[in-house]
Order: sequence, then C-alpha cells, then structure tokens
Amino acid sequence: MDSHNKQANKHQNDTPQAPNDVPSDLNSMDALSQYLKTTAGAREGRAIPPLECWHPEQVTDMDLVIKANGEWWHEGGQMTRESLVSLFATILWKEENQGKTEYFLKTPVQKIRIQVEDAPLLINDVGIVEEAGLRWLEFTTTTGDVVRLDDEHKIVLKAYNPNVPDKHAERQPQTSSAQANNAQNAKDHHQQQAAEQQIRPYMPVRHGLMALIGRNTFYHLAQIGELTEQNGETILTLQSGGQCYQLSMP
Repeated sequence: MDSHNKQANKHQNDTPQAPNDVPSDLNSMDALSQYLKTTAGAREGRAIPPLECWHPEQVTDMDLVIKANGEWWHEGGQMTRESLVSLFATILWKEENQGKTEYFLKTPVQKIRIQVEDAPLLINDVGIVEEAGLRWLEFTTTTGDVVRLDDEHKIVLKAYNPNVPDKHAERQPQTSSAQANNAQNAKDHHQQQAAEQQIRPYMPVRHGLMALIGRNTFYHLAQIGELTEQNGETILTLQSGGQCYQLSMP
C-alpha cells in the first residue's frame, strides 16, 4: 500500500460524507474548487476522500485536459496554480465503460468527465527510504501522491503513440498528381507516427490510476538500480522492500 492510501484509510472515518449543502452543479472551476477547499478543511493533510463510497448519478463534462506531459489545461489555458491542480487530483476517478476508459473528477453529487491524453498522474521524483530495517524505493507525483515499489505497485512498460490528427483527411478533390503527392504525404505521416511511438514506464498509484514515470526520474532510477546484459537485452534490477524487480530496458 502506498503511504497516502494508508493515510486515507487512517482518516477515512474522519472524512465527511456527502454534506447536505453540496451545490447541485460543480462543473465550473470556481464552484468545484470552493467545494473541495471547504471539505478538505475537515481532513488532515492530503488524505484522499473515500471516492469508492460515492455513487453520484449526475454526470457532466468539463473542458479540462491532462496532457501527456502531465500539464493540466482548462478551456485552452494551462492551469499554473499547483495547489489547485493537486487539490483536483485528489478526486481523480477512472472507469471502464464498454471497453473505453473514462476519467472524472468525482464528488458526492456529480461526476465531471475530463480528458486524459496518457496517464492522469506524473511521477517526478524517486528516492530511497528506510523503514523497519528495509530499504524502499519511494516515488512522488507532481500532485503529491507517494507510492513505494512493491508487489501491488510494480513498474510496467507500455507503448505510447501520440494521437496526432491526420492533416490530409479533409482535403478537397485535386488532380491525380496532387492526389499522388497527398498519398505519399499520408504514408510519410503514418510512418512518422510509428516512429514517434514510445515505450514509457508507468506505476499504479490508487483507484486504478496510473502514473507516468518522467524521463529524468527514470534516468535517476537507472542509476539507483543495477544494469546487466541478459540474452542481448539490458535488464534493470531494482531492490525495494527486500524484493527484486526487473525491467527489460527499452
């Protein structure tokens, strides 16, 4: 269990359930932030609310996107207030609906659908901590989650391919020569997309949410661990909590 999940469980009994005076519409930035600040005052530290106990029927949408680089953008502008982003991150929720992954900001009365380009969380720091005679690798996200490498929070490598819109999809009819050029351009475009596909490292954090391990953090992780060659592959071995974890380096 990550330490913030422990903290959430520790204070769950102290966390207020849906109060009677919750606004019926929280899909504006001001209303949602004011509500969260009010309820957060009743919790100690950054305890995660008991989202799994909330079952709102109302669903709405907000023009909020978590970019692939971890930035939060609202109505076309980047959210630069880190405290507000961290506050909103405490109510991030993930659901699978008919094979499609959807992300929400979840409150007792409303689920607010948002868009996530890759992972909803970003890990930007890793360190070594000692506890009860064991050394743990401890990871921290940009929004304040802390998670340790263990059997429930293993690092996984997955392919990420940016969903770049096809600029040639809506061209008007042209001459055969222009069509041939467009066909070649489209081919080059798809080849470029394939080349841009990246193998990225991720970790589960809470409630099924994954965190992308940032590039610099992963380089630091490679320095902390041990690199060896096995059958022509470079293997990264990491020690955490008395266990060994191995990754085949991309």
